[in-house]
Amino acid sequence: MIVRSPKSSSRSPISARSNRIRSLWLLGLAVALACLCALSVTVGTRDVDWADISAALAGHADTIGQAAVTVRIPRTLLAVTAGAALGLAGAIMQGVTRNPLADPGILGVNMGASLAVVVAVAWFDISSNEAYIWTAILGAGCSAVFVYTIGSLGRGGATPLKLALAGAATSVAFASMVIAVVLPRNDIAGGIRSWQIGGVGGATFERILPVLPFIAAGFLISLLSARKLNSLALGDELAAGLGERVALSRGIAALGAILLCGATTAVCGPIGFLGLVVPHLCRLLVGVDHRWLLPFSAIGGACLLVAADVVGRIVARPAELDVGIVTALIGAPFFIAIVRRQRVREL
Repeated sequence: MIVRSPKSSSRSPISARSNRIRSLWLLGLAVALACLCALSVTVGTRDVDWADISAALAGHADTIGQAAVTVRIPRTLLAVTAGAALGLAGAIMQGVTRNPLADPGILGVNMGASLAVVVAVAWFDISSNEAYIWTAILGAGCSAVFVYTIGSLGRGGATPLKLALAGAATSVAFASMVIAVVLPRNDIAGGIRSWQIGGVGGATFERILPVLPFIAAGFLISLLSARKLNSLALGDELAAGLGERVALSRGIAALGAILLCGATTAVCGPIGFLGLVVPHLCRLLVGVDHRWLLPFSAIGGACLLVAADVVGRIVARPAELDVGIVTALIGAPFFIAIVRRQRVREL
């Protein structure tokens, strides 16, 4: 007679039940995102009804309400795309660096992309969407490598505290360089300052379409890195013992995050703190398994950015607050709370 141990007999039902609960949470987030998208289309300086929405979806723009919906649809699409990209990029960066403080804004990646775009506009007169995107991705990649190199110097390697300090110092330095480049150029100063705040206003399908292939590639690379990130979370030595090529795995996952950050910054400007807040909230729902954490972070990021855009339209009517301001108001206290925790050296 074969006697099964209690551990082996109970593991599978518990795991299946846990996966069902996670699936329900994921479905709930998707429903919440759909509701927020509907709210984003209907709410603004001018509220519209469903007749205007259906007419606008059919291609009509005869009334003011229909015209408003026509403008809000690409804006909502951009908010969903950018929020998902930044939420996923934040989860990837936290997994790659094993740093709970990692975020595209805090680590200087967004500001590196911004500096590259500003330099390209001011000195090389770039104007095409493709040039913006490639320049931003290049700037994001160089900034990520620079910050990680600086944070790895000295004893202990790239600790969370050293990476956060290196990223903060790099962001400040790059921000100063942006000002120095823009200051003598009054012809581009207004547009650059508005873009640097970070927002989804003025979105058009012509602006969104060129960035979609880069974001799709970033999504694919990032989601395929989930198992490798689970191995890296165990530590480099143990991950290598399990057969992972640590440097290659970390580099591939980081490439996905850089594509997402650079492409999003090119079209929206630097939006901070979203990549920090969303992965932490998602871990409360699904734990640290990146196979679940990454899709949750993508949908959660989309929800947060769409909600921030709606709030920005409501609180300052008839004017609007850009989403970069709203996410900063949400993320700054969250960042302080994380820093005050005792165990910020380990993820």
